[in-house]
Amino acid sequence: MGLIRRLRLVSGLVMLAYVTTHFINHSLGLVSVGLMDRALERIYSVWASTSGTALLYSAFSVHYALALWALWRRRSLRMPVAEAAQLVLGFCIPFMLVEHVVTTRVADTFFHADYGYYASVLLAYTVLTPWRGVLQLVVLVVAWVHAMIGLRFSLMLRPWYPRWQPVLFAIALLLPTLAILGAAEGALHMAAQAQDPAFLARALQDHPRARPPEDAAVIDAIVVWLRFGFLGSLLAVLAARAVRWQWQRWRGIVRLTYPSGRVIAIAPGLSVLEASRFAGIPHASVCGGRGRCSTCRIRVVGEAWALPLPGADEVKVLERVGAGPDVRLACQLRPRGDLRVTPLLPPTAEARDGFRRPSYLQGMEKEIAILFADIRAFTQLSEQKLPYDVVFLLNRYFAEMGRAIEEAGGRIDKFIGDGIMALFGLDRGADSGCREALAAARAMAQRLADLNRTFAPDLPEPLRIGIGIHFGPAIVGEMGYGTAVSVTAVGDAVNIASRLEGLTKTYGAQLVVSETLLARAGIALDDAPRHEITIRGRVGRLHIVHLASALELPHATNSAQPVR
Repeated sequence: MGLIRRLRLVSGLVMLAYVTTHFINHSLGLVSVGLMDRALERIYSVWASTSGTALLYSAFSVHYALALWALWRRRSLRMPVAEAAQLVLGFCIPFMLVEHVVTTRVADTFFHADYGYYASVLLAYTVLTPWRGVLQLVVLVVAWVHAMIGLRFSLMLRPWYPRWQPVLFAIALLLPTLAILGAAEGALHMAAQAQDPAFLARALQDHPRARPPEDAAVIDAIVVWLRFGFLGSLLAVLAARAVRWQWQRWRGIVRLTYPSGRVIAIAPGLSVLEASRFAGIPHASVCGGRGRCSTCRIRVVGEAWALPLPGADEVKVLERVGAGPDVRLACQLRPRGDLRVTPLLPPTAEARDGFRRPSYLQGMEKEIAILFADIRAFTQLSEQKLPYDVVFLLNRYFAEMGRAIEEAGGRIDKFIGDGIMALFGLDRGADSGCREALAAARAMAQRLADLNRTFAPDLPEPLRIGIGIHFGPAIVGEMGYGTAVSVTAVGDAVNIASRLEGLTKTYGAQLVVSETLLARAGIALDDAPRHEITIRGRVGRLHIVHLASALELPHATNSAQPVR
């Protein structure tokens, strides 16, 4: 499959280069038809040479053959709009373009028609057969859109693509626009010249259509037979697909069970991604099922015999994202027997989700430090301020606290009203995470003091916060729905951290932290007040420490060595 993918890309790029040079040539019509002809002489010397002709015709033959092969390999014709548009437009191009190619390039090469470059073509499309001129403008757009969809599928997985996408989109929009405007301007120029009867008579006398009727008949026959050939090959593939479908249904069915409990029955040979689309189940697939982006990956449970071994290309993609042994690409897996499948990414996944991601994003139990922070008496403060002032103040507060957390090595989980939840130790380990959480608490206290000095003239009293930190096992993963998906944690440890933040009101403290976390961080706050509390709904007692200010914490709480 890797070779086929490369052949499809290379052959497509060859034809795109051909179309691009012609678009640039067409755009010169905005200057003059003479300039169009002079530029075409140089372009034609390349593409009409023996090597250029062989390269171009070979690229088209390979690309069209691979398009038929791709149509055959699809077990379902249900697909996203962009893929369907690329497929339909691609098969329309030969039917729409064959007459132009045969009556110009083939006639020139094999029948010495000498079309005379742009002047003759524009005269024919403007005066003799205007409907063919309209068809050529349409096929320009069709070919370009088909190419741009394919190019986007190829480039969107590159790390640099999001940065360059606006520039590439502008080029993709500008080039065909200039080409159409240039061709239209050239056509208007030729139409104006055709108003002179003497010029028109001379042009018609020299036009290739005035060549021997037997040559014109052969050229017309070639056009007809080529169209029949394109249509016949397409219908043959569609008929073969129908026969295969009936044969596979005769062999039996495969049942796929999804996390929702829905079970769908499919014919053997259908990929899991095609099965999802066939059943109308949303399933991510940024690359369109080409086995490149990995966003369609699934966790599978079933008998070993029901799972064909992954191919070399699939293994390469799975290794790139660090997938486990029970993970497969839905677009490549064609189950032989019943399976339970679980998509690992939401249907809204983007190209960047196809690169290596931490394993905990898929859901796992992990020992982490959890920090909760909340502004004290903010409701009363907000009632004294205009909505604009409240939003401005909160945004400044969140920015300062967020920087303190991230600079310490934490990850902001969410903002809840005027509260903050942050996670530590996701990537660098539990002990480091505990030290980072304490470092973040100290930095938050420092930034709050700076913020209070800045807003002193505008606040009736300084802002006060309460911070609760605990360490323990939690279930971590990407959770949510649609665009509201984020990394978060749930579990007993999270609830305890939230309760500790609430206890800052009880003790009149800025920081309440569990001794469990202090022990893992290697920090002993010997002079700090200690308490033994009971957490509602939890068996056993919890030992905690509170500080009037988080600034009382040691400066080096995020270092690798224990601090006392």
